[in-house]
Amino acid sequence: MAVEKQKTFEASLQELEKIVRNLENGDLPLEESLKLFEDGVKISRECQERLNQVERRIEILMKDGEGNPALEVVKAEDLRGEQQQQQRAEPKVKRRIVFDTDDESPF
Repeated sequence: MAVEKQKTFEASLQELEKIVRNLENGDLPLEESLKLFEDGVKISRECQERLNQVERRIEILMKDGEGNPALEVVKAEDLRGEQQQQQRAEPKVKRRIVFDTDDESPF
């Protein structure tokens, strides 16, 4: 049995975007749409877990020698430039499903 290599975050995100586009078209049979939706939820959760892991690693790296958060002064103009870059890079989301807990998921 071959071991499946984990996809990169970017590849998973690209696959999730493809699933969303296919579902938004609305021309798939119900069973195929349901299967794609299930796959999308799974990929979304995997991506969220990866982001959570990265966030935890960043928090660890940003602590000073005594374990306290290391704060960095950031100028407002730096933030504005960063926000503008993010707005240009982020695709517009038409619809999105958010599950706060696993109890709300139909799967």
